[in-house]
Amino acid sequence: MYIKRAVEKNIKEGARYFPVVAILGPRQSGKTTLAKRMFAKHVYVSLEDSDVRAAAISDPRTFLEHHRNEYGVIIDEFQYAPDLLSYIQTIVDAEQRQGFFILTGSQNFLMNRAISQSLVGRVSIHTLLQFSVDELAAHKMLVNKVEQVLYQGLYPATYTKKTPHRLLYSQYVQTYLERDVRQLTNVGDLSAFQTFLILCAERVGQLVNYTEIGNACRISDQTVRRWLSVLEASYIVYLLRPYAKTMGARYVKSPKLYFYDSGLACYLLKIKQDELITHPKCGSIFESFIIAEIIKHFYNKSETPTIYFWRDRDEHEVDCIIQHGLRLIALEIKSGRTPNANFFSGLSYWKKLTKKTDVESYVVYAGPSTRISGYKELISWQLLGKIMKFLG
Repeated sequence: MYIKRAVEKNIKEGARYFPVVAILGPRQSGKTTLAKRMFAKHVYVSLEDSDVRAAAISDPRTFLEHHRNEYGVIIDEFQYAPDLLSYIQTIVDAEQRQGFFILTGSQNFLMNRAISQSLVGRVSIHTLLQFSVDELAAHKMLVNKVEQVLYQGLYPATYTKKTPHRLLYSQYVQTYLERDVRQLTNVGDLSAFQTFLILCAERVGQLVNYTEIGNACRISDQTVRRWLSVLEASYIVYLLRPYAKTMGARYVKSPKLYFYDSGLACYLLKIKQDELITHPKCGSIFESFIIAEIIKHFYNKSETPTIYFWRDRDEHEVDCIIQHGLRLIALEIKSGRTPNANFFSGLSYWKKLTKKTDVESYVVYAGPSTRISGYKELISWQLLGKIMKFLG
């Protein structure tokens, strides 16, 4: 079965005005399925195939000429042959055929760096992450139990192919380590990198302490930073930066670490589904899940996420500050199901401190979508999309 993706409208518009469309995102997020469905008449080639990749790298002109056709070409996992971009540039400048080249890639900075150098003004870039809550709800596939969603994760294969959780993520991690990590960085010992990945999962929702992680993994601070950039580039983790406009000596300046997919975090932490509701990491995993949903909203509109957090040295905190132009929305994220006044204490403190009393604020919690009397700023995780739609 196929689940319609929210970003399709923007991809279609990009193909109308640009000769090249790039669809980036993590492995198994549905990029290939989406590209084939939206551009069904295009010729499809995958650089995952070693023979195809070798041809693209050794003789790019012949490779592109061989696949020339009336409609266009989808080149899957384009990051394996980034030098093709300069040859594509020559073709699109000469022919000006909109939506002709569709490129997909599971590595962020490598693709964007190459694209920015070769295809400025010629490419429409889009990011496709895992399913969003809204996408599943639209197809009546969203379950009511948040712990099941957190554990199951939101990779398409879990929903469209019913792939079991452990099988999906064990294969995902193995493929990621063997293919992406080797290409993105010089890691001599993949088992050390896998240990690092697990250590990151253990610190989900926490401030990044490069020295502490390095000591735990027996690597240098510099290596921690490099390996984190690899996880960012391949859409495994997201580093949420602090809100800079209230920066000062008393404000935390380190980023916070989140996973794009809660199911992957559960797998790395060896959490079983029936353990999650009482697990010490449940709150952090829920927070990571909500942050990822907010990021998806921006990417589904083909926009760069502009979200932050705020914390001072006394540990007063606002979990997420969304900036959209001059508009701010402040969010607290609570994994509890029973609301109480303490849910709102961080928001109240921040508003008073910054004198931003008119800022919209909400508490996103793990409870049901029914309205609870006396808590007009309380919103269920199932209805987070309603807040995001306010941004336009």
